[in-house]
Amino acid sequence: MMESTRTPSHRDGKDGTTPLILVTNDDGIRSPGLYAVVNAVCDLAQIIVAAPSRQYSNAGRSHPPSPVRDKGIRRETIPVNCPTAVVYALDSSPAQSVMRAMVEVVPRPPDLVISGINYGENMGANLTVSGTVGAAIEAACFGLPALAVSLETPSEFHYNPSDTVDFTVAAAFARQFAQMMLAHQMPPDVDILKVDVPSDATLDTSWRVTRASRQSYYVPIPRPTPTGDGRLEVEYKVQIDVNTLEPDSDIQALAVDRVVSVCPLSIDMTSRVDATALSDILGERQQVGGD
Repeated sequence: MMESTRTPSHRDGKDGTTPLILVTNDDGIRSPGLYAVVNAVCDLAQIIVAAPSRQYSNAGRSHPPSPVRDKGIRRETIPVNCPTAVVYALDSSPAQSVMRAMVEVVPRPPDLVISGINYGENMGANLTVSGTVGAAIEAACFGLPALAVSLETPSEFHYNPSDTVDFTVAAAFARQFAQMMLAHQMPPDVDILKVDVPSDATLDTSWRVTRASRQSYYVPIPRPTPTGDGRLEVEYKVQIDVNTLEPDSDIQALAVDRVVSVCPLSIDMTSRVDATALSDILGERQQVGGD
């Protein structure tokens, strides 16, 4: 269930300064999920929003090339109850938006970067496809603690953000974990907290520290008929193999046990393997250039 923690004051930032939170997403600057998280954390820190100007779901950590004229940054006004928030829309992917915010927008390194709240859960082996997670990875590569928050929603909302989705509970959890991350340094190798909230969660729903499942949560399926120009577009569906699902995984927590998944992620993608055993296996092969 929701746990109480002290609310960092404006004296809790680095070097005694007001804390600074950078907020971004992959659904674009007009996403109600973005508005919800800004409203939820407004009183915790100075807020700067730097989000893509359009929908960028499934962008991962991409940095797509495009002419400079397509990379504009412009000030925006969004419907939030956070009058001190400074808001920018960027003609950039989620990861690029974070990078450009760090280089061109923020006055100093943020104390926390929040990506979300995303329409649709980001779990299992699909998590690196997520623009929400991609933005958080980009932040972590700048040495910043990052929080990626997603709400389980029907697939029809994944590319079409709607104000019919209720972000109240997801925003409360976003606030809770933002408070924790502002108040406490994360353990070594915890660069990102990936939080996935079930659609039926309440303020009393418990949360669990999980691991990213090795299963693919979304699987591709073809549309039954080609598009008008002859292309066969691919859709996706949720598919879970409960017989092989890891009991400590993010998928198990959200999809089976219906609790909030809090999954720590590292930007160190090195396999956790016995190096000696791997060297022994590799040593059985002929060396490149060997006799």
